[in-house]
Amino acid sequence: MTEVEKYIFSFPEDVRNILLQIRQIIKEEAPDAVEGFAYQMPSYKTNGKPLVYFAAFKTHIGFYATPSGHAAFACELAKYKQGKGSVQFPLDKPIPFDVIRQMVAFRVEENNNKS
Repeated sequence: MTEVEKYIFSFPEDVRNILLQIRQIIKEEAPDAVEGFAYQMPSYKTNGKPLVYFAAFKTHIGFYATPSGHAAFACELAKYKQGKGSVQFPLDKPIPFDVIRQMVAFRVEENNNKS
């Protein structure tokens, strides 16, 4: 098992399933991304640059797509608690996997344009 898999499988099944879906979205949208572990959470890079990170907490999933990734989706993320480059998706609400997919695709294109 990789460090990311160990991390994901350390959570209860309901949270694990959410994390696995997010990981799958990243792999589909960024098939060349390098998966790693940074800041005590799964991390992904394309073209040697940070792409996205995610983490599970007691009451939410944290998703980190850098400030630019969040700024581009300000309307879609407006109803969620946010910080600079981060958003919290509550575990007691549906996770917006479609928005996550769009954010990952946006960040892939952004990293490709920077190369």
